[in-house]
Parts: sequence; C-alpha cells; structure tokens
Amino acid sequence: MERILDENDFIVSKTDKKGRITYCNRIFMKLAEYEEEELIGQAHNIIRHEKMPRAVFKLLWQRIEKKEEIFAFVINKTKKNNYYWVYANVTASLDKDGNIVGYYSVRRKPNKDAVKAMELVYSEMIRIESTQSVDAAISYLNEILEKKGVSYDEFIINLQG
Repeated sequence: MERILDENDFIVSKTDKKGRITYCNRIFMKLAEYEEEELIGQAHNIIRHEKMPRAVFKLLWQRIEKKEEIFAFVINKTKKNNYYWVYANVTASLDKDGNIVGYYSVRRKPNKDAVKAMELVYSEMIRIESTQSVDAAISYLNEILEKKGVSYDEFIINLQG
C-alpha cells in the first residue's frame, strides 16, 4: 500500500560517512513505520525498495562524495512492506575544515506527474540492471537526458516543478 507525505511534511535524516543513520526525524519514522531505535545505526538502505535502480544510488554517491548536492526521486519501502515516493535532496555534511563527516538528506512530497514519469524510467533501468549492468542503466538515463538536451539536475528539478 502506498503511503503519501502531506504537502508540508519534510523527512530529515543524517548518516555517517558509511551511510549509517545517525539521526531521523519523527516524520521519517512514522512514514517508514520504524521506531527510532530500529533505525539509528542501521544502513540507510534499510528502506531501499526493490523498484529503485542501483544506478541512481551510484550517481548519488558519486556526487555527494565530491561534496556536490543531488536531487532525486526515490521510492522507499517501509517496515511493513508498504512504500512511499519522495523528492530527495542529499548533501555532504562538512566539519570546520571542509572534510566530509556524514551526509544530510531532506525529502518532501514529489509531484505526481514526476512519479509517473520516473516509474517508467526506473522500471527500464531495473530491467537493464538485471540483464546488463548498473553502468548500462546509467547510460540509458544519460541517453534520455541527451535526447531532452538537459542535465540530470535540470531534468529532475523540472519534473518536480
């Protein structure tokens, strides 16, 4: 069953450098159907949905490890095997010397039309990952961007509107 964020909801979480959850707000816990003690210290991929392409996470990690922010549409699964879509912004958390100490993510309700569009893209990326590779799925996404004449960031931000 799909769970849907309210318009004014913001999911917030922080992880260490290895992607283990160090903080999560109540909206995250409620939507993901977990208690705080079940999330803290766990890998953030505890909520990874099988319909979410690995290629998107590869792109995400490439960007945030270079201290670049990234926006993405993400489908997550809950503890009770429900699911929810988010429009996510992920950035590196830096210490006073500019060293990465972890990562910070804020998610909000995605545009319905964007979710429909990304469901199609992601299902093809999943198919490509299962028959070829994660890199082939990234190439597929890059082909879409090239045909549209936009960068990844422009594509995602324009979909959200």
